[in-house]
Amino acid sequence: MNKTRLLTLLFTPAIALCATATLLAQRQQPQPDDPALKIYRASATKINDLIHTKLDVRFDYKKHYLYGKEWVTIKPHMYPTDSLRLDAKGMDIKTIAMVKAGKLVPLKFTYDSLTLAITLDKKYLNTESYTVFINYTSKPDELKLKGSAAITGAKGLYFINADGAVKDKPTQIWTQGETESSSAWFPTIDRTNQKTTEEIAMTVPAKYVTLSNGRLASQKVNTDGTRTDTWKMELPHSPYLFMMAVGNFKIYKDKWRNKEVSYYLEPKYAPYAKDIFGFTPEVMEFYSKKLGVDYPWNKYSQIVVRDYVSGAMENTTATLHGSQVQATRRELVDGKPESEIDIVHELFHQWFGDYVTAESWSNLTVNESFADFSETLWFEHKHGKDAGDEQNYQAMLRYLNRPRNAAKTLVRFHYADKEDMFDDVSYQKGGRVLNMLRNYLGEDSFFKGLHIYLTQNAFKNGEAQQLRLAFEEASGQDLNWYFNQWYYSPGHPELKIDYKWDEANKTETVYLTQTQKGDNFILPMAIDIYAGGKKERHKVWMRSMADTLTFKVASAPDLVNVDGDKILLARKTDNKTFDQLVFQYFNAPLYLDRFEAIDAAAKQQDNKAAQKLLLAALKDKYFNLRIKAIKTLDLSNADIRATSVPILLNIAKNDEKTLARAAALNSLAKLNDAGNLSLFKQNINSQSYAMQAASLNGIAGLAPADALKIAKNLEHDTSGPLTDAIIKVYGTNGGDAELAFISNAFKNATAQAKFGMLADYIKILSRVNNINAFKASVDDIKAVGKRFKQFGISIITKQLEELKTQKEATKQTEQAQYVAAVIDELKKA
Repeated sequence: MNKTRLLTLLFTPAIALCATATLLAQRQQPQPDDPALKIYRASATKINDLIHTKLDVRFDYKKHYLYGKEWVTIKPHMYPTDSLRLDAKGMDIKTIAMVKAGKLVPLKFTYDSLTLAITLDKKYLNTESYTVFINYTSKPDELKLKGSAAITGAKGLYFINADGAVKDKPTQIWTQGETESSSAWFPTIDRTNQKTTEEIAMTVPAKYVTLSNGRLASQKVNTDGTRTDTWKMELPHSPYLFMMAVGNFKIYKDKWRNKEVSYYLEPKYAPYAKDIFGFTPEVMEFYSKKLGVDYPWNKYSQIVVRDYVSGAMENTTATLHGSQVQATRRELVDGKPESEIDIVHELFHQWFGDYVTAESWSNLTVNESFADFSETLWFEHKHGKDAGDEQNYQAMLRYLNRPRNAAKTLVRFHYADKEDMFDDVSYQKGGRVLNMLRNYLGEDSFFKGLHIYLTQNAFKNGEAQQLRLAFEEASGQDLNWYFNQWYYSPGHPELKIDYKWDEANKTETVYLTQTQKGDNFILPMAIDIYAGGKKERHKVWMRSMADTLTFKVASAPDLVNVDGDKILLARKTDNKTFDQLVFQYFNAPLYLDRFEAIDAAAKQQDNKAAQKLLLAALKDKYFNLRIKAIKTLDLSNADIRATSVPILLNIAKNDEKTLARAAALNSLAKLNDAGNLSLFKQNINSQSYAMQAASLNGIAGLAPADALKIAKNLEHDTSGPLTDAIIKVYGTNGGDAELAFISNAFKNATAQAKFGMLADYIKILSRVNNINAFKASVDDIKAVGKRFKQFGISIITKQLEELKTQKEATKQTEQAQYVAAVIDELKKA
């Protein structure tokens, strides 16, 4: 499962706000004295084993109910038993019976609204299987279970716009099983260490299509305007990976080798199915060859739904995505790496998570760390080494920049709630730990280890110790030291690096110091010494808190590059001189080598060497480093401006990447140079939304009246950065006529985006005269304040206070009074 979309920090010029889910995660952080943290979270004891689950379901769109019949086949795991416990959340249970020779024999049971305790008709041995029939009603909207930062709902089954009341919003039904929410729509043993085959018959309005795990075995048209689709999953998988989806989806059929690959989208986005998902077979081929295990299931489908409660979910053979992956062809012109990440992340789960499943949430790392690692693996393969290294570095920063992460182990047997496992440690730290191990063992040994792990545990469960044994078998090395420090101990190294050259003895000394609290980390690393026009690599081990390394060198080194592969998961304080960093940019080969040098140059732009470096970075081979250099330029510096503007103009006109062109246009816009107006107007009709947005920003600075007219003409086809740019123009110069655009954008925006556009929304409201439109907009802002009141509403009330002051100054008393009343209401909420 990918939570990236929900766990992103948003910063805007006016306000700095953590995304809703991130705030929720912070508020829900368990305290060290929380009694729940003292509970040892063992793997679920297996008394009975699921064998086969057969469901027959239909839906009540008015009540938001599922009417279900279930035949679940089970056998005792080891010891004889005459009882069965099933998870069943918030259901009405009508019948529970044993299936005997085709007849139903009623069974006694008790039910506490969460768990069914069933007394069987006899004591069964582990050589005997039995089938229990259950007639039940699932009532997901009546459940009182809470979600989490990572998965914001826990009711398992979701009815979206079921009555069709919301115009232009599709009617859909979909499920979300992780972590233990499948038992909200069918009784089961809702644990990761259970595996079962599956058959689901869904009776739905005939106008809709369905999707579930496995193959569509049959379709039967009924006389009442419904159709019954039967899906069969003939290989075992865990209950939380069961899925259903129902709605008006258009299906695009693709294939990988001889297996069906399909994409389910809303009709609006159906023409772009191949543009969004078309690289999926290529990823399946890459993963299959890399792992030495072909994609193990009979088909692979991807479906996009509305109002999804997380980023995406790796249901076996049928991944479910939130609407963030949908895009038109124009929206894809600038690239959409976040969608690409979702797609490759969930696909890797079909091996790591579905084929081999974490035996408990404590070992979630064998699911999510691999999926996170796959993002780096794919970007490196598809887009080059720089792109893979950038993905790896950004993920590492995400982990390092949240201090609370350092207190958690990767394998965690103590947590307050299973949902707490879905964090930067299980994802970003774990992905980096795997990438380091890949570097240490070497490509062949690492992927041989993955092959062993997958084949030895196919259709079963895995944990970190099995992973260690697989890598040891592949490499012939003992890896307890590695797993002990990275999987079973918390934190990461804080590494201080100092240098000293001894001219008399021709000796370079490197001082390594780990400054973190607690134990030292054992760190194998490469140290590259550049001297005399050559590079010499030394492979070293740091085994203590402090280490001193000496190297004989014929002449003073131009650069000593510790961690030459830029692979260590560590926060480094690397005390290189600026001259050494300049040399590093032009001579060391990796993304992070150049990134570090650009960072250093950005801080001393009066330095001629820094200027030379930044000018070179404007032409870096990797577009995101070109963009970084563009954004760091201090154009108030006359020398920088004189030398960089010609390059910026060339980038704006000719760069192969539209995002780099847009960055150059935005940089030029800051100059407010009338000579650039024609350039901005030339690009205002670009197919790139980013370039249009940058051009509009440039025009707004030079010809505000023209920008207002142009923005009006662009309203009919806008997205992402262009929407933001139009809102900015309207916030600065718009009035009653432009309010509707911002109001509609605000209503349809994500929580993060709502806060991002709040400052401009307030600005335009300060100039609005229409009292009804004004009140409706203030009400929209109030609704957001109330919805997220648990995070504090001071950001919103502060903005509203400024609006009230402005209305008082312009003698718009009724509007000022209305805002004052809303402020009071929010403070009392």
